[in-house]
Amino acid sequence: MNLSGKLAAAPLVALARRALGEDGAVAWIAGGAVRDAALGREVTDLDLALAGDPERAAKAVAREGGGHAFELSAEFATWRAVAPDRSWQVDATALRGETIEADLAARDFTLGAVAVPLAGGEPIDPFGGLGDLERRLLRVVAEGGFRADPLRLLRAARLAADLGLTVDPGTIALARADASLAAEPAGERQLAELRRLVGGSDPLRGMALLDELGLTAVVLPELDALRGVEQGPNHHLDVHGHTLAVLEQTLEVESDLERFAGERATETRDLLDEPLADEMSRGTALRFGALLHDIGKPATRGERDGYVTFIGHDSVGADIVAGICRRLRASSRLTRHLQGLTLHHLRLGFLVHEAPLPPRRIHEYLRATEPVAADVTLLTVADRLSARGSGPFATEEAIEAHLALARQMLAAAIDWHRLGPPEPLLRGDELATELGIAPGPELGDLLAEIEAAQYAGEVGTREEALDRARRVRG
Repeated sequence: MNLSGKLAAAPLVALARRALGEDGAVAWIAGGAVRDAALGREVTDLDLALAGDPERAAKAVAREGGGHAFELSAEFATWRAVAPDRSWQVDATALRGETIEADLAARDFTLGAVAVPLAGGEPIDPFGGLGDLERRLLRVVAEGGFRADPLRLLRAARLAADLGLTVDPGTIALARADASLAAEPAGERQLAELRRLVGGSDPLRGMALLDELGLTAVVLPELDALRGVEQGPNHHLDVHGHTLAVLEQTLEVESDLERFAGERATETRDLLDEPLADEMSRGTALRFGALLHDIGKPATRGERDGYVTFIGHDSVGADIVAGICRRLRASSRLTRHLQGLTLHHLRLGFLVHEAPLPPRRIHEYLRATEPVAADVTLLTVADRLSARGSGPFATEEAIEAHLALARQMLAAAIDWHRLGPPEPLLRGDELATELGIAPGPELGDLLAEIEAAQYAGEVGTREEALDRARRVRG
C-alpha cells in the first residue's frame, strides 16, 4: 500500500475527512502523521495544514469525534481537537505562506516536510523527506532552521533517538554551531522536549545525542559539570559516567520488575505508569531522578585520609534540582518529587547492615521519604547496581543484600502508597484533652509515636494508644 493509501486507511484520517467535508479540499496532512504512516505506525496524532480557518476545522473534528476543541497557539494560528479519552488528537494550523510548498519550506526536518492532501492524492515532498526516511536519516530543511526555532536543536536529538535515525553530518555541524541558542526557548518548552527524550524509547542514545550536538552544557549545565569528577573505590566511573550508568540500570529495573520487585512487580508497574505532573509519569520522573540524583557531588567533593567524600551531596543536590526546575518552569509537584528522589537516594543504603528491618524502622523510612518511598527505593537499586568498583559496597554480597532489602521496603512502600498510613486510633485534639496538654511539638511527637507503634503492631486500640502516650510522657 502506498503512503496515500496508508493514510486513507487510518480511522483518524477518515474522521477528519468526514468532519471537514468540502473544506478538506484545502487541507493537507503533514508532519508526524505522514512520518508515522510511512513507518507503518498507527496514526493517532494528526497535523493538518489549512488554507482555511483552523478554528472552524478543529471544532468540526471535535463534533464529529465527540471530543472538544481549544486554541493551542494564537501565535501560530493553531487549534487542537482531542478525543474524550485522549486517544487521538488533531492539530489544525493555518498555512505558513501562500502555498503548501511554502509551508513545508518553513518546517524543521525533511521527514516532517512532506504533505499529503486530506482529500487524497500523491505526496508533496519538495525536500526529499521520504527518501531520508527510507535511509533513516534526520536532516534539516534549511540551513537557518535552528536559528529560526532553537527548540529544534532538542527536537533533533529526541527524534533521532526515538525513531532510530542517524543525524545527517551537515545537520550535526549546523546544530553544534547554533547550540548556544538551545537555552533561548521558554523553560517549559525545553522541559517538554526533555520529557519526551528521557521518557522515550532510547533515552541513553538521546543523552548521547545531546552531547554530540553540544546541547548538554547549554540546557543541563549541571549535568555536564559531572564530567571528570572522580569518585572513591566503590565506583569505577566518574560522576558523569556513573549517572548515565544509573539511567541505564533504571531502564533495566523497569524491564525486569519481577526480579527487582518480586511478587509486587505488577503493582510497581502500575505505580510507574501513574501520571505525575507536567505530562510526565512517575516512571519518566524516575529516569529524571537517575540523571539528577548526584548533581550535588561537584559542589561537595572532598578528601579525608586519602578517601574521596561527597558529604551532604544529597541535600545540596536537592537545592540544585530546585534551581533546575525553576529554570525549566516545572510544576511544584514535579519539583518536590525530583527533590525527594535526590534528597533520599542514600537513605536505604544506610539501613542495609540492619536488615531484616523491624516494622518501626520501615515506618521511619516510609514517613521520611513520602511521597517518593517506592520511587526512591527503585532508584537506590539502580544506583547500587551501577557501583562496580573495588570498594566494600561494590561486592556482589553487598549488592545482593541491598537488593533484598529493597524488595522488602518496596513491598511496604507500595502498600503505603495504596493505603496510606494507619487510620489514627485517636485525633490530636482528643489526645490533647485526655492528657491536658496544648497543641505543639510535644503533641506532634506523641501522635508520631502512636502511629509508629500502631504500624509496628504494638498498639491496636484507642485505650492502648492513650496508655502508650502516658508512658512516653513519664
